[in-house]
Amino acid sequence: MSLPEPVGLPAALRGLGRPLVMGILNVTPDSFSDGGRYLHPDDAVARGRELAAAGADLVDVGGESTRPGATRIPIAEELHRVLPVVERLVDAGVVVSVDTMRAEVAARAVAAGAAVVNDVSGGLADPQMLPALAGLAVPYVAMHWRGPSTVMDDLAHYDDVVRDVRRELAGRLEALVAAGVDPARVVLDPGLGFAKRPEHNWALLAHLEELAALGRPLLVGASRKRFLGAVLAHGDDLPPPQAREAATVAVSALAAAAGVWCVRVHDPAASRDALLVGTAWRAGGGTPRW
Repeated sequence: MSLPEPVGLPAALRGLGRPLVMGILNVTPDSFSDGGRYLHPDDAVARGRELAAAGADLVDVGGESTRPGATRIPIAEELHRVLPVVERLVDAGVVVSVDTMRAEVAARAVAAGAAVVNDVSGGLADPQMLPALAGLAVPYVAMHWRGPSTVMDDLAHYDDVVRDVRRELAGRLEALVAAGVDPARVVLDPGLGFAKRPEHNWALLAHLEELAALGRPLLVGASRKRFLGAVLAHGDDLPPPQAREAATVAVSALAAAAGVWCVRVHDPAASRDALLVGTAWRAGGGTPRW
């Protein structure tokens, strides 16, 4: 089975016949699941190597939290957090993606060896991002985004969430092409949890084929998010992020059965096994082929 994949991936990540695993490495004090644990570069590098050893095909290094309510940090601080970790992980042979909304951070991380740019704003947070990407020969993940973390919960209003997200992602793809970005390098992400209520996230997951009809590979990032906690809740008490891992693994298996290109997760080992199961299910005809 051949899964769609973006142009420009390192050779080791091409043609694997299963979705990729992107391991989350938050070099931040305030991320919702593991904020502060890997703020020091030594701790971050050690964690990045652990993620790779546990099955992450690439490690996504981010220096700015995008949890609900998070505020922006100065670019100098983001660079200070991210670049040493990217450089040291690349030197250690780890394939790295950079999780950033800023063109300068993306460009400098790619110069340091990052193989993918993962932008939760889809190029909307920094007007220089799309022109910068036109000169970077790496895949680019463009997520569905309606506004910054401080206001995103107020923007969760849709006539039809699947149709609206598809239309808005199509608009980002058009903007990328107009800026000179090769569309073959673009991956789309529905932005689960970003300006979306739980029912919106589930509708998007149930209709990934409609987003895939845009012709680009998909990345799904559900790991430990609030909407999973809402399913597992006892009354009004949501389980903490770390207690949502089994639910994350279930989404990974279903996403693989649907044919996504990659899942972004905190625990790569468990999700990698789930991806193999979901891929086998798909190969057996368990879901329609896109």
